[in-house]
Formats: sequence, structure tokens, C-alpha cells
Amino acid sequence: MDREESLLRLYLDSVEKEDWKIYLSTGIFFGVTTNPKLIQKAGIEFNIKRMAKLAQDAFGLGAKEIHIQVWGKETERMLEIGRELSAIDPRVMVKVPISRTGVLCARQLIAEGSNVTLTAVHSAQQALIAIALGARYAAPYLGRMVDGGLDGLSEVTTMSRIVNETNSSLRLLVASIRQVDDLVTLAERGLNDFTLRPALVDELLENELTSLAVESFETAVVESKG
Repeated sequence: MDREESLLRLYLDSVEKEDWKIYLSTGIFFGVTTNPKLIQKAGIEFNIKRMAKLAQDAFGLGAKEIHIQVWGKETERMLEIGRELSAIDPRVMVKVPISRTGVLCARQLIAEGSNVTLTAVHSAQQALIAIALGARYAAPYLGRMVDGGLDGLSEVTTMSRIVNETNSSLRLLVASIRQVDDLVTLAERGLNDFTLRPALVDELLENELTSLAVESFETAVVESKG
């Protein structure tokens, strides 16, 4: 099966090129996600030329998609940035916050043919907005839902049911995942798209029992030569 047709898609939530080199090389990631906080922390300027370089680097290292967020307080400014991001490459998913201002921006971008990810989703009712607009992705913030006193796993599961029951093509890209157990639980419930910080990827790739088994295999090889 071609990776574009695969139901499961994992994304690396990082803007650091060294992270991309390490983790994209594993072959388990479909693409990368970014957000303004990560970009600011990395000292990257908020301009289209720099975003285009980010996209070029990501694609060069094997990413099939990169999700980059618009900026600006007013709809027109967000729309201007969104159009420029979309023009970089069809593989750039334009992230737009699911605020009132963002919805107006997303509506126009989608009408113009841009691939839009509605982000900062915190409730099941917001999935209805994403479906109605025809967005490509919606990004629920699992950890932040929990911080806000919600049952994040239940809320995201409800979103998934809504998507399935409405026969929508919307993909729920679950973000703000803080433990591997939550990733496994949501995958078991039929969720397919997840973005992971590097620290969580390390946890995903490591298993104590597997490490012990590998060590015993190597011991057997050494002893057979002795």
C-alpha cells in the first residue's frame, strides 16, 4: 500500500532540522507539524521566505506533508499569509485556528483550493465546524483538554464518531499527546493521525523487554563464536 493511502499517519511535531534528520529517517513518519511557539523557540523569523525554506528542508528529508500555521489578528492578514503558505507547495497544509476569525479565513482558503488544517480544537462541537467547512484536517489538543478539566480521550473519541457517522473525509490529527498509552488507546478506538514530540517518539521506540531480547540475541552470537 502506498503511504498516501495508509490509514495511519504519524507526524513529528518539531521545527528542528536535527530532529527531522534523526526521526524522519526511521520511516515511520508521514510528515511534520509546526506551530508558532515552536518556530519562535527555534529563533525562526515569521516570514514566507523562511517558511518556504522550512518546507523545502522537510520535503528533502522525506516528509510527505508539513503543517504551517498562519499568523495575524485580523481575518484579512491571516488570509494573506494563508494564501502565501499555500502557494509554497501543495504539500503545505495551512493551519488556521478554529476561532471566529480563523473560521472566516479558513472558509475562503478552502474555497480557493488550499489544504487547511483547523487547529486548537478543544471540543467535539468544533469537529462539526471543520466538517461543515470541508477542512482537510482538524487538530484536537488532547493534553490541553485534560488541563481544562475535560475527559480528553472521550472528547476526541466523540469527534471520531461524528466524522465516521457523517461520512466526512476530515482527518483528526491528534496533538498535545503526553503519553504513549493515550496514543495506543486512541488508535484502538479508530483514530489514525497523531503528531508526536521527539521525547514521546523516543518512548515509543524504546521497550525494555525488546532491549533485553536483543541483548540475549547478541550474547548468543558471541558465545557461539567462542
